[in-house]
Amino acid sequence: MKKILLLFTLTGCLSMGYAQNEEIEELEFLEEKAAYETNLDSLVNLWHLRSSVTDLVVDSISEAAERLYEELPDSVYIARLAAINSPIHFPFNSQVKSYIKLYTQRRREQVENMLGLSEYYFPIFEEALDAKNMPMELKYLPIIESALNPRALSGAGASGIWQFMYYTGKRYGLEINSYVDERRDPVKASLAAVDFLHDLYKIYGDWHLVIAAYNCGPGNVNKAIRRSGGKRDFWEIYYRLPKETRGYVPAFIAAAYTMTYAREHDFVTKPSFLPIATDTIMVGQPLHFSQIAEVMQIPVEIIRELNPQYRRDVVPAKDKAYPLRLAFDHSTVFASLEDSIFKHRRYHFFPDNKLVVLPSDARHAVVSPAGREGIHYTVKSGDAVGLIAGWFNVSSSDLRYWNNINGNLIRVGQRLVVYVPKDKAAHYQNIANSRMGRSSAPSTFSSAPPASIQANLSDTDYIYHTVRSGENLWTIAQKYPGVTNEDILRLNNITDASKLKPGQKLKIKPRS
Repeated sequence: MKKILLLFTLTGCLSMGYAQNEEIEELEFLEEKAAYETNLDSLVNLWHLRSSVTDLVVDSISEAAERLYEELPDSVYIARLAAINSPIHFPFNSQVKSYIKLYTQRRREQVENMLGLSEYYFPIFEEALDAKNMPMELKYLPIIESALNPRALSGAGASGIWQFMYYTGKRYGLEINSYVDERRDPVKASLAAVDFLHDLYKIYGDWHLVIAAYNCGPGNVNKAIRRSGGKRDFWEIYYRLPKETRGYVPAFIAAAYTMTYAREHDFVTKPSFLPIATDTIMVGQPLHFSQIAEVMQIPVEIIRELNPQYRRDVVPAKDKAYPLRLAFDHSTVFASLEDSIFKHRRYHFFPDNKLVVLPSDARHAVVSPAGREGIHYTVKSGDAVGLIAGWFNVSSSDLRYWNNINGNLIRVGQRLVVYVPKDKAAHYQNIANSRMGRSSAPSTFSSAPPASIQANLSDTDYIYHTVRSGENLWTIAQKYPGVTNEDILRLNNITDASKLKPGQKLKIKPRS
């Protein structure tokens, strides 16, 4: 009797232990998914999408959103996954279902943004995969790696659309230095990623293990295989893998499902404004993005988005040629204006035709432009890059360059140098002093933007534009000939272009 009671007690304890383990495992899975969900929000943060991504759905709304969409029977998911014609097996289970619901219900806006981006990026991935006779469905890996953001940077230091670590990128031939990071080059990083995946398949011969090893490294997968007694099935070594990798294969399967059956889930593709047709120009001498933008009259942001591998807005072509990618119509204009582009403000950007040596803090050195003298202005509350540039009749891009300003980020108390004509230096220093609250000669400038943009006109003398959903400064400026992004920023005292909201009313330009 005592033996029976003891056996019953032990059995009960073991059952409770298993139940507790299951609860712990479920909790860990939910934590992994929540972390991935948060990371997805942070990754979808590209310039050409920011105006439509700033209003991300908060958790409470997302949970309510799940109830707005009809819950499909598991049999539908199983049939659809089985219908994907691929060498990669797409099974269905509770983990996969959870990630499918994340994409198709809770994070619909991000998926619609990625559908728009995929029109530009997927052909690049497919070409690289096809060259190695690899499964085309591997193109969905960057969905979970970077949300198709070429500037994505993980906390561990992985960079780019395929999220290469530094040493892995170097091992697969990617150039990484102070000026260039080819982990962020969609074309070269795709070729390197395909080579890496090809090598992993030689090791494992199983695509689920390949995908897991791509995320956590073959060392961790090998360790999980050994600890499981030599089992070589992802689902059998699932709990031997690092936590962040357990959800990686289910997320990949869910991403493949979502992108394949987007129409069945009523997704609407949001345009990314990245040109589908592009061309590559080989550049054989140093070239700054501002030279291109100023001569060709196109926003520098577009050049950056098409060439994310260049860290300093510079194509550092000295000992070898580097590629410059432009929209197809822009590439033909570049060819016709090439000499003018390279000569434009050449000494300003490249004194003695040399790349400026970067100090240890990676901020570029600035050479005083010929015929100009530097005066100083201290930033105060309410100031913006566009406004300050207008007060001193300089371009915003010059002001950023002279002061190593990233985007429009300036802080109260920051001391800026502004290079103005030598014969007007005293005049502009008086303006700077008066705006900083110091006694000086009366300024001819008002507290509004300068006369050059006619800020003294009344509201009825302006053309206005009401922001619509999906619009950003670039698309708005394109609707009004002669108007630039910076004109709109300056007229409306906007310091952060990502904060545009649908329904917001913007001054565009004075009425003629």
